[in-house]
Amino acid sequence: MTTTLMWEARAAEGRGAVLLDWVLQHALPDLTDSVAGLERAEVFTADDDRVLVVTWWSAAPGAAQEPEQRVLPELPDPPAGLLRREPHRWRFRRVESYP
Repeated sequence: MTTTLMWEARAAEGRGAVLLDWVLQHALPDLTDSVAGLERAEVFTADDDRVLVVTWWSAAPGAAQEPEQRVLPELPDPPAGLLRREPHRWRFRRVESYP
């Protein structure tokens, strides 16, 4: 089973490039090195200095079968002063896939 984690943050005014750099240089490498089971990670940007990270995880050997019970790593909060608001985080389970 695959669990998808989404993390979205809005940078402080004019600091979108700094937030993106922090995600690419620090948060994502730390996350991908933290535990097995990462299938894929993608990073997106949007208007208003937003950065979105989507990661797909498979169950690690011995992990609980229900995604809510699985311990999966989350991206940490960025350094103080870099955000307009706290990051939003969501977890999803794949129901169907289309080509």
